[in-house]
Amino acid sequence: MTAISATAKTTHTRFRRVLIKVSGEALMGDKPYGQDLDTIQRIAADLKSVVALGVEVCVVVGGGNIFRGISGAAKGMERASADYMGMLATVLNGLAIQNILEGMGVPTRVLSAIEMQQVCEPYIRRRALRHMEKGRVVIFAGGIGSPYFTTDTTAALRASEMQCDALMKGTQVDGVYDADPKKNPNATRFEHLTYHDVLSKDLKVMDAAAISLARENHIPILVFSIHEPGNCVRIINGEGKFTTISDIRN
Repeated sequence: MTAISATAKTTHTRFRRVLIKVSGEALMGDKPYGQDLDTIQRIAADLKSVVALGVEVCVVVGGGNIFRGISGAAKGMERASADYMGMLATVLNGLAIQNILEGMGVPTRVLSAIEMQQVCEPYIRRRALRHMEKGRVVIFAGGIGSPYFTTDTTAALRASEMQCDALMKGTQVDGVYDADPKKNPNATRFEHLTYHDVLSKDLKVMDAAAISLARENHIPILVFSIHEPGNCVRIINGEGKFTTISDIRN
């Protein structure tokens, strides 16, 4: 299969470089646990479509489909150990996405904050930037390499370090609501929120550390449904349903 050209240029999109946050739960499909390869293939196809636009892409992947540190701690595990187990789960997911992307002809690198050089590269900021400049999709795994931080915080941190134009958070629903739309059919979806709105209303779209990092670095957060095929490209083009979180009030 022919690889996507590393020299593709952004021409008609509003973003030059984006970070896409993919939760571990998004990789389960309809399964109660683990990875659903059909779902990962669909998400990988969406990532490929974004690369084809000429946009530089990096990804932070979660591990909740395999192990969630905070849940382990709630059941009596020591929190730091539980979080490290969750970080290792993100590497498994990153390798799965890499394998499928490269099968589609998309050059990809997995960079882990926890070194395991037999299977992926260590996270080095300048190396990650160089990979993206060459047209490779960079998948950040291993969280930030320390316990007590979520992969949402990792996403905001990596988006800041990579100087991304936007952080795209794929979720189970098509934006941020004032209540759980799966439980409350009258829940209202927000078109736009400020970072302060999210913090003051205690909306659970991302943790406070992630929101604060994005605010400090003026990175807009676009919250959208990861389950609709082709949604990544639509969101980048400003189409479809999503919620924008930024420091500008519409």
